[in-house]
Amino acid sequence: MTSASIEPTGARPHSGAALVTGAASGMGRAIALALAQDNLAVAVTDINGDGAQAVASEIALAGGIARAWPLDVADGAAICRVVHEVAAAFGGLDVLVNNAGVSGNERAESPDYDNRWGSLLEILLRAHQRTCRAALPYLQHSSSGRIVNIASTEALGATSGNSIYSAAKAGVAGLTRAFAVEFGPSGITVNCVCPGPIETGMTARIDSSAKDRYAKRRTALGRYGRPEEIAHVVRLLCAPGASYITGTTIPVDGGLMARNG
Repeated sequence: MTSASIEPTGARPHSGAALVTGAASGMGRAIALALAQDNLAVAVTDINGDGAQAVASEIALAGGIARAWPLDVADGAAICRVVHEVAAAFGGLDVLVNNAGVSGNERAESPDYDNRWGSLLEILLRAHQRTCRAALPYLQHSSSGRIVNIASTEALGATSGNSIYSAAKAGVAGLTRAFAVEFGPSGITVNCVCPGPIETGMTARIDSSAKDRYAKRRTALGRYGRPEEIAHVVRLLCAPGASYITGTTIPVDGGLMARNG
């Protein structure tokens, strides 16, 4: 599947264009659907091209504008190509949401730790800076350029055996602050959302009773969050009214980081 044959549209039959990575399922899908509700044309990108196409079709059936691109964010050349194709297809780019990621626990004493460090940071951190830099020329021409980086509460705390993931997500928060300062003169806002425990494909393999115990013990609300609850915050940060919010890191975690014990 490819969208390379799409031609520039000329006049824009929408209020702007957004690109969401990792949008075939979970939080990415919810974010794509939410942005489409604001009359944004949405580029649904994911390593799972068929899944991305399904979400784009879902948006179109609801009356929105969306097209799918297969994208492996570990491939720097593919990132540049897809960003260019999206901007050409939609007549520009106004919103970038870096959501694609993978899970991966590895204890420090593991003999495979160094290899896992490289592969995980490639997807969880380096891909964010690559997409931001590829999108920058287009966002600079937008009257309301927005970047939202999805990190994790692991950027703010740490879980034993999860040091690579935690380091990568902390890096995303730091990159967000640095790019907010660097891109600010162009009017581009850059913010970071840190989800806590959310019901997604990544957490589906965890036993439901274990999730229930964890949520009641660790979160103020006593439950896992829903992907839509992350999407609503992203949608807010991309809205015109959020034009003076930049460089922030926002936990959306049901009170996990607020709870002491």
